[in-house]
Amino acid sequence: MIKYIGSKKKLVEQIAGLVDGLPGVRSVCDLFSGTSRVGHALKRRGYRVHANDHNLYAATLARCYVQADRRRLLSEVERLLRELAALPGEPGYFTQTFCEASRYFKPKNGARVDAIRERIAALALEPELEAVLLVSLMEAADRVDSTCGLQMAYLKSWAARAENDLELRVPDMLDGKGSASQLDALECVRSGSYDLVYVDPPYNQHKYLNNYHVWESLVRWDKPEVYGVACKRVDCREYDSAFNSKKRIGSALRDLLDAIDARYLIVSFSDEGHLDEASVRELLQARGALSVLSVDYKRYVGAQIGIYSPSGVKTGTVSHLRNRELLYVVDCSGADKVSLRPAPVPVPAPVPD
Repeated sequence: MIKYIGSKKKLVEQIAGLVDGLPGVRSVCDLFSGTSRVGHALKRRGYRVHANDHNLYAATLARCYVQADRRRLLSEVERLLRELAALPGEPGYFTQTFCEASRYFKPKNGARVDAIRERIAALALEPELEAVLLVSLMEAADRVDSTCGLQMAYLKSWAARAENDLELRVPDMLDGKGSASQLDALECVRSGSYDLVYVDPPYNQHKYLNNYHVWESLVRWDKPEVYGVACKRVDCREYDSAFNSKKRIGSALRDLLDAIDARYLIVSFSDEGHLDEASVRELLQARGALSVLSVDYKRYVGAQIGIYSPSGVKTGTVSHLRNRELLYVVDCSGADKVSLRPAPVPVPAPVPD
């Protein structure tokens, strides 16, 4: 899966273990799905999963990793990827924007992205099949990019991986069906009920659309106007979320929690977020019995190298390299407490199609 700030790669087994330990859970909503690591892990364990994210690149990842059924699509995916891999490079918008006007990729790989993406658009495929091909292309580009995992800028010198040739691979799809949506989180929870909702919202000023604007443009293929050294989409200037605002995140999270129809909630939040632990506890205790698991965590790569201006001048220093990720578990049924040690129960059997 793609490099991603806020990824739960190192926590996913702990999160899945917590879900396994909660009795009666069959259906799960991953409300801010991002790369879909959590939804993918829960689908693998047999849960009926719905993954949601309002950014199209993330919703496309969810359609591939949660909604798509590998058994139905694999043969056609393999055939189409062989066809796409054979296309010669043809420089276009992607090369001009992200290889020449900026420097995220070598032009040889940008030209291949252009050719492959144009062909995918021309095929007019069904949504799930198209999503799998787009994820394959996104991940192939990610393996040859020249960033630290954020697309607010690119490295001053070329990353060694940028010299490699673009290679399409079959994404790690799973057998069986799930579902995915591209909705505002509040709209999503108002449209259904689940046994458990996993909530991993943005928690500081960093906006995911700005951080991953290249993937958004690649998936939309709308060839937007861009601005700045990083060649961000112009709509990055307009995008606004209450979860990125220190003044508004508290009320936004309260409204969201109040709207959720589920027996259990698992909320993931950093101790470096706009809301401190006491504030998050207060909000969640209003919904039911609460327990909290604190996990020592290595901060994202940008925190390890300091802060640099677009011209490469160091403008900030490293303050600390570790933080705490907090997993809040709520039983909304009125139980006295929630155990954070998963019970020794078998993994749920796959849900029939």
